[in-house]
Amino acid sequence: MKALVYTAPGVAEVLERERPAPGPSEVLVRMVTVGICHSDFDLLAGNYVLPLEFPLVPGHEWHGRVVEIGSAVTTFAVGDRVVGECSVAADEHFGFTHDGALAEYFTAPAAWLHRIPDTIDDTVAALIEPFIVAYGATREFDGGDVVAVLGAGPIGLLATASAAAKGARTIVVEPDAGRRELAVKLGAEHLVDPLAGDPTEQVLELTGGRGATGVVECSGNTAAQASALTMAAYHAQLNYVGINVGGIAQAELGLIMGRELRIRGCVGSFGTSWDATIRFVERLPVDISALVSKRFALTDSLAALEAAKDRTNVKVHIHNPAV
Repeated sequence: MKALVYTAPGVAEVLERERPAPGPSEVLVRMVTVGICHSDFDLLAGNYVLPLEFPLVPGHEWHGRVVEIGSAVTTFAVGDRVVGECSVAADEHFGFTHDGALAEYFTAPAAWLHRIPDTIDDTVAALIEPFIVAYGATREFDGGDVVAVLGAGPIGLLATASAAAKGARTIVVEPDAGRRELAVKLGAEHLVDPLAGDPTEQVLELTGGRGATGVVECSGNTAAQASALTMAAYHAQLNYVGINVGGIAQAELGLIMGRELRIRGCVGSFGTSWDATIRFVERLPVDISALVSKRFALTDSLAALEAAKDRTNVKVHIHNPAV
């Protein structure tokens, strides 16, 4: 079978590998669709929060079909459409410390998997893993909130869709015009270009001087992370999702106390229900497949990686055309 393999730091190859067999508590999955995440490039560089061993198969945003079940598995059947958890333990991440989904076939413990209804198509199914991050980052918000989403990358756009679907009024702060346009399709009511003026002043103007009752920081940009404090309303909830390891910025920390702000960091899918997220996605009023800019066959995975480096592409998917 074909697989995308990171054979050493900075080296990716499409190789032939033996088809694996599931253990007693595992299932064998045939890959259907896998999304490329920015963290896949950190992984390729050998730069991850947990120790890595090469060679390694990446792929943690995926959807597939069960083709074989282990002798002890009773929760799945051959033919089931499934997605799987990435952060499965403090020291075990699927697609990072454990071979991932970018292979024609792969195994995973049944306990990590969740069944997908036929009402969710293949493209959207492969967006479940990033969507659960966005869903968890917007869990406090409802129709009474004005939510500012900072950064319209995949997580920011999905956070926009999630907050808007919950009834919140959404403001998206993003310098790229194309991504701002996509944010509107996913539910953004107002757009802010941070290159056209101070983003805090623009958010305050849109909110009548009050500020946003919720801020979801998805960019990882240090200036944006600091501005989340200044554009927040009194008693606002601030959720930080964007990755910025070691970044340093000047920030008005007195606002945390003065405005009685609540601040939460969001890491992956920890603390968020996969089953609830899948039900939520099934009823979304917008089509989140609009995020996917380009699709490649598994045999063209190296071209897919190159396309994913291009910021004009929001999300790149790799699929198995034999399915």
